[in-house]
Amino acid sequence: MIDLILEPMNYLFMRKALIASLLISMTCSSLGVHVVHRRMAFLGDAIAHTTLPGLVIAWLNRWSLFFGALVAAVLTAVGIGWISRRERIREDTAIGVLFSGMFALGVVLISRTKSYRDFSHMLFGNVLGVSNESLVGILIVTLIVFVGLGLLSKELMLTAVDPLHAEVIGLSAEKTRSILLVLMALTIVTAIQAVGVVLTSAMLVTPAATAVILTSRLRRQMLLSVVLSSFASVSGLYSSYYFGISAGGAIVLVCTGCFCCTFLIQSVLRRRVH
Repeated sequence: MIDLILEPMNYLFMRKALIASLLISMTCSSLGVHVVHRRMAFLGDAIAHTTLPGLVIAWLNRWSLFFGALVAAVLTAVGIGWISRRERIREDTAIGVLFSGMFALGVVLISRTKSYRDFSHMLFGNVLGVSNESLVGILIVTLIVFVGLGLLSKELMLTAVDPLHAEVIGLSAEKTRSILLVLMALTIVTAIQAVGVVLTSAMLVTPAATAVILTSRLRRQMLLSVVLSSFASVSGLYSSYYFGISAGGAIVLVCTGCFCCTFLIQSVLRRRVH
């Protein structure tokens, strides 16, 4: 049993993948609780998909994929916030316009290269091939997100629950939301390293949604979300090693399995109580 656990860690790429996965899971799950409370799951999915043109442009010019995706994600987050402040355009409309437009741009850029095979790791992730540069970037983003959430925890919760009261006491709900959007952009870019563009929203939402079912307290939700996503990351990596399957897909499937089990058990318990 111990040999089964230690064997994958004999390889440097597995050790890097484990560190990257744990950092990404902690970042996504912590921020994901706020995303779930504010009903911003679709926004996270949109930002994830709009990083595609940034990734492709960076790849074609041999720039850093991490920073290419980061620029695209931040521009999208800022653009959605700016457009949705116009009186005639609602946020879901702004998300739909930028989401479809940016993703279409990425598809067009890929089609110009005459090969989709080179970009498969962008769409589906490749945490087993994470570089030292990307690992440093992931660590920096994790620290930024945790510091941001620590400094703005009360503001984020108050503006989500009662934005009018927040405005009365001098807190700007719009500025707080803009900061949250930037933190989301940073988090999503790091998650793309592990699970790719297609599955990033699952890492952001599913562990947090599972934690929300189990408890109503914010701190406990964040702690449970981190534990669940970390468990999914480790399980997904080991499944990838021993069964030869996609690490990103395995991680997300474990997250989804935890959610389904929790939801079903909670439903059964409620029925028995009633």
